[in-house]
Amino acid sequence: MSDSLVFMMGEFEATFPTDRKYAKNHMWAQPQGDTYRFGFSAYAVRLLQDVYFLDWSIDAPVALRERMEIGSIESKKAESDLYAPVSGQLTTFNEELLSDPSAINVDKYNAGWLFEIAQVELNDQGAPLLSPEEYLKHLEQVWEVTQRTIKGQMNQ
Repeated sequence: MSDSLVFMMGEFEATFPTDRKYAKNHMWAQPQGDTYRFGFSAYAVRLLQDVYFLDWSIDAPVALRERMEIGSIESKKAESDLYAPVSGQLTTFNEELLSDPSAINVDKYNAGWLFEIAQVELNDQGAPLLSPEEYLKHLEQVWEVTQRTIKGQMNQ
């Protein structure tokens, strides 16, 4: 990846393309005309490790509110609810992931995209989406807490 930033997760390099924005819930957002396509960042994929089940609790098209529960995901390391990264109109899901979510693991920035949202509500500063540089700063802030959580899970 030529135009990208890197965040070190211990020994692991999490790479972030600079041609998109990022949400604090570790999803990337790439403009696709008048919609945004969303997927999991390398940081999220590394923490999840080996996603094997994905389920949506809503059907497209539907209006979303930021932080609205939209589905769930299961992986080797975690079982988690999924929340809308922004408000807008959910237009489509990546249907291929429902039968085989492995693209999330192997091609997170392309074939592993999750869904598309139109009419994304952003303010003048682009909130709630972050630039790649702002996302890197956010990761630096949350990484310490994340490491403590991981170590706590390993010590159970």
